[in-house]
Parts: sequence; structure tokens; C-alpha cells
Amino acid sequence: MPRTEVVSLDEEARLFDELYLPLRRFAAVVGPPEVEPDDLVQEAISRVLARRRLTDLEHPGPYLRKAILNLASNHRRRLGRQSKAINRYRGGFGPVGDSYPSDLMDLARLPAEEKAVLYLSEVEGYRYAEVGKMLGCSEAAARKRALRGRRRLFTAVEGEVAHG
Repeated sequence: MPRTEVVSLDEEARLFDELYLPLRRFAAVVGPPEVEPDDLVQEAISRVLARRRLTDLEHPGPYLRKAILNLASNHRRRLGRQSKAINRYRGGFGPVGDSYPSDLMDLARLPAEEKAVLYLSEVEGYRYAEVGKMLGCSEAAARKRALRGRRRLFTAVEGEVAHG
């Protein structure tokens, strides 16, 4: 094996190690609770590796975050369709497992795009312009998603306080 090939494989492994934990945290935030964050990260990475190397990507972190966000949205839609089918089968009785509401459930109910923007801006500390680039939207769209997410959370928490 030529020396350049060995160096590039080492660089590929280094990049993978550098990206994995931040991507896993991101996947844990934006993914549905029924899907393991590691599965989302590994699926995104395997789709990239089927076509090219990680080191071939100009901006691998933002590219993979966008891929994870898309995969999470796909899983959420699939799980929603399954849940509706199960409820029809059960005769329309309410969803199972919601008997103990929590703030985390309110966060989990947010659309993946809103969770992604809130996570990247509030937890990771990125500016909205950077968040927009990572998620493939404009700075204004990132700000709007964050605002919508905060409003939804506020409304949900305010409703629980009024009823509790």
C-alpha cells in the first residue's frame, strides 16, 4: 500500500474520532426518543462513506449534522405513521406512555429543525449565521426556528403550570 494511502486512512480515522461525540450529542437532541443517537450518526456516516471519504467533504461536521437532521425527520415521520396506525387498530384510545409528562417530553415534541437550532445556539454556542450554514438554511430562518421552538416550549410549560 502506498504511503499516501496510509496517511489518508489515519487522517480519516482522526476526523471520525473528532466528529463522533459532538455528532452523537446532536443526534441525541434532534432524534426521536425511540431512535438511538448512535444509529443516526452511524447511518449518516455510512451514507457518506458509501460515496466518498469523510476527508473529501469540505465541511464534514455541518454536512453530517444536516444528514442527521434529515434522518431524524424521516424516522419521526415513520414513527408518526406507525403510531397513527396503532391507534386506529386499538380503536382510538390515547397514546401509551404519556402518563407522566415532563419538560423533556415537551422538548422531544418539538420538530427536529427547531431542536437542532436551539441545541446548536444555546448549548453549543454557535451564532445563528453558523447554525444556518450547518443546517442548510439562512440566518433568518435559523432565528425564526429558534423563536418558534422557544414559544412552543413556553406555551407547553405555561399550560402545565396552569393545569398543575
